[in-house]
Amino acid sequence: MHMVIYALVAASTEDDALAAGTTVFDGLVGGGVHTKAVFDYYVTFDEEGTTVAGQTRWGDLPVAAPVDSEDGQALLERGWTATEKAFQRHLERAKEALEEYDDEAIMRDQDLVRHTFHQLGAYRGSSIALYDEHGNGIRHREQLDRRLEASGECWIVPADVHY
Repeated sequence: MHMVIYALVAASTEDDALAAGTTVFDGLVGGGVHTKAVFDYYVTFDEEGTTVAGQTRWGDLPVAAPVDSEDGQALLERGWTATEKAFQRHLERAKEALEEYDDEAIMRDQDLVRHTFHQLGAYRGSSIALYDEHGNGIRHREQLDRRLEASGECWIVPADVHY
């Protein structure tokens, strides 16, 4: 499966933002010394010639954009909306599972219900679309607001990931 994720990074130019975003994405695919891969691979939107990812799949997204720009605001909204939708979907499924299944059925992972709980509590991965410059998933609005209020110019860098 593919999805677009976004890195929020401090940078002064598009090139610096892309470099910082690439570092985040490298970590999320296991490129860091102390990181576990949560995605299989990524493609940034400056890469041309891909046949199944990036621009081919999602259209012409900016390579990077200042968060306070029109493009940046559009990317930020896409990322936050995706995170909220994933959270609501997993939360609703978890609530239904607690009503529908007894403890043993949940322990057996009937209908992949434990996977739902895992996704609901995830800090990184397919339930999270926004990441800070350290590769930490942004899971709630206050966390996002703190990152946006941090000093320095904030850029957003999208990438198509496979999981």
